[in-house]
Order: sequence, then C-alpha cells, then structure tokens
Amino acid sequence: MTNKHIKGSKILGTILNLLIFLVMIIMLFGIYYIVQIKVQNKEYANMFGYTFFEVATGSMSPTIEIGDVVIAELTDNVKVNDIVIFKQDDNYITHRITKIDNEFITTKGDANNSEDKEIYKNQILGKVIFTIPKVSIWKKVLSTPIVSVSIIITFVLFGIAFSYEFKDDSKKENKYVKQKKT
Repeated sequence: MTNKHIKGSKILGTILNLLIFLVMIIMLFGIYYIVQIKVQNKEYANMFGYTFFEVATGSMSPTIEIGDVVIAELTDNVKVNDIVIFKQDDNYITHRITKIDNEFITTKGDANNSEDKEIYKNQILGKVIFTIPKVSIWKKVLSTPIVSVSIIITFVLFGIAFSYEFKDDSKKENKYVKQKKT
C-alpha cells in the first residue's frame, strides 16, 4: 500500500473519530436533558444557563415557525423587542416584548393581531438567542427505526473499516534481504 493511501486512511479515520466524538457529546447532552426532565421532574432542562424548546404554534411566523427549536438564555435581563419565553397558564410561550412598564411586560406574537395580556417580569424564563429551523422534520426522520439502525450500522462499519491497520510489506522484504546477505 502506498504512503498516499496510508495518509488518506489516517485522515478518514481522524474524521470518523471526530464524528463519533460529536455524536457522543450530543448523546451526553440528550441523556442530561432526559435526566432533568424525566428523573428530576423539571419542566425544562437547564444546560449551563441555557434551555431549548420546540415551537408548537405559528404565532411568531415568519420569524420562528412551527417545528423550529429556540435556544434561550435563562435570564430576566430583557428589553423591548427581545423574543422571550415565559410561562402562562401551564404553557411556555415564545413572543416578542412590545412594552416594559416597571414589573409588567407586554408581549405579542409577530403573526398575532393583538398584544397578549400583561405578565409579571418574574414570569420570563429567558430570551431567545438562536433558532434552529425545521428540527421537527429531522426528529421524525431520525426517530424512524430503519433510519436510526442504518446510521448505527454505518458508523460501526466505518469504525471497523478505518481501524484496520495496513502492514507495509516492503519493510519485511528489506529485512529479509538484509538477513540473507549476512
């Protein structure tokens, strides 16, 4: 096997190791999330001062669509025009702040015609800092058993293929030739 092929295999092996590492990190975050929600019975997961929610309604369309995931910083330091998550009547709502009056905040969904009823500032869970579009589609695809099993098998096969070390037979021949000459 040529030196070029060995380098290519090492690069692909490194890329595979990085992908496996990323998948493991995502799995650890997922397990941490599940423990907080299911075991500790929390309403939302606190991931180092951040949380995330899947959006269930189109009230923030076109800014945030149904099925998008919003990542929110857990803070009460908010200002007008921030998109915030707050709890109201056992529901978490993602809307934009339109007015702040001391301890009262008024919000409105971008697609709604009217403002929401005022809430107290302490009802604010956090402000949205990032939106990941169309996550619900990927969640459906990846939770399909045939897809998830195929992905696992692919990772295992790549792991086996790139963990195989090729022996350099030219070194053996040189060693044999040197021994024969003496």
